[in-house]
Amino acid sequence: MIDLDGTIVDITVPCIKAAKEASSALGLQNFDDGIGLEIAKRLQSSLSLDDVSAKCEIDKDGGKHFIQVFLKAGYSIAPMETTLLPKVRTTLRNLSERFLLALITRRNMPKELVMRELKRLQLNPFFKIIMTSQDVEAPKPSPLAFLRAANQLAVPINECAVIGDATMDIQAGKSAGAKTIAVLSGLFSPEELEKQKPDLIIKNINSLTDWLSDHQDFNI
Repeated sequence: MIDLDGTIVDITVPCIKAAKEASSALGLQNFDDGIGLEIAKRLQSSLSLDDVSAKCEIDKDGGKHFIQVFLKAGYSIAPMETTLLPKVRTTLRNLSERFLLALITRRNMPKELVMRELKRLQLNPFFKIIMTSQDVEAPKPSPLAFLRAANQLAVPINECAVIGDATMDIQAGKSAGAKTIAVLSGLFSPEELEKQKPDLIIKNINSLTDWLSDHQDFNI
């Protein structure tokens, strides 16, 4: 069960563009490119966004509006402008030959948009199931999406592995009862991910192929 943003696609450009649109909508000056990535990171970790408002020098109500515009712009931009992280297509092809793959994203958008994005990136053949936050009553860090995907795949959850770049992915995976694999290709540091105690931490999803080759007796 694989996360999308920061795990198989790079969302740097969509986040920066979305933050620029939000800044323009509020007439903010001295825009900092890093704000978009900071917001994305906080949304993936359930951290407060209050100090982001302070950084943008706007009040709490203005901050809420900023986030609303940011999310709307980001969800519009991302399906068209994400780029694949290096070698991901080959890795997913190899993994799909050995495992059933599900894509679980916290994006609050219809999964049809994600499916179009995967088709653009030539990834859609590799996933048996695709779920967004709109497909479950509670998104990550709730384990519901993982439990539902395991049920649809007819695979016991303890025989599944969750792969993601965010602390929220690891929290949700552990709550579900799956094994958890953290990748360092996203916005979180090794120290932040280590605190969640995943079963494995690797550089990126491509490293999983090498790890599995070295552990041929490994069974999820």
